[in-house]
Amino acid sequence: MARIREFDIDRALDRAMDLFWRKGYAETSLQDLLKEMSIGSGSFYAAFGSKEQLYIRCLERYTSLQGSELRETLDGTTDIRTAVRKVLVSMIEADLTDPTRGCLVVSTSTQCGEQPSATERVTTAVRQVESLLAGALEQAQVRGEISPDKNPRELARFLTTFIQGIRVVGQARTGREFVEDALSVAMRALD
Repeated sequence: MARIREFDIDRALDRAMDLFWRKGYAETSLQDLLKEMSIGSGSFYAAFGSKEQLYIRCLERYTSLQGSELRETLDGTTDIRTAVRKVLVSMIEADLTDPTRGCLVVSTSTQCGEQPSATERVTTAVRQVESLLAGALEQAQVRGEISPDKNPRELARFLTTFIQGIRVVGQARTGREFVEDALSVAMRALD
């Protein structure tokens, strides 16, 4: 008779994700994960398969949560500048509050570049952000909030690149003035 899983998968993923954030993929051992997740090795292998598969699941959960937040901020807005600024400021504030945490997508791209499954997930995450921004910018252009001579897809790609860059800079602890100056320039791209 099979044993019933005795732990909450989402909670375990959140705890593993937090550990990967703090220590990085390479520095996180299986023993660290088992302790942090409060599960045994049998449960770990049955639920996640391997450390790499667990990491990918954590990354998928992270990008899903981040995508939902971005979609919520951008959907239904009547002012694209306010929405984009809110998105960027929330990321900046998160990095200023806890620069060691940063963005799991950025961390993955720098730490796990040799793993095809991780690279694929990073590409998917970046494209998701681009797509959400492009859709919101297209709607803003229809509403007359941005100039008809602007290309929403190009603006979305710029903002996506800016987001990733600001997350890296946030981890470098460059300070509020540095990132706020950069934010001001980025916002002018919408003019």
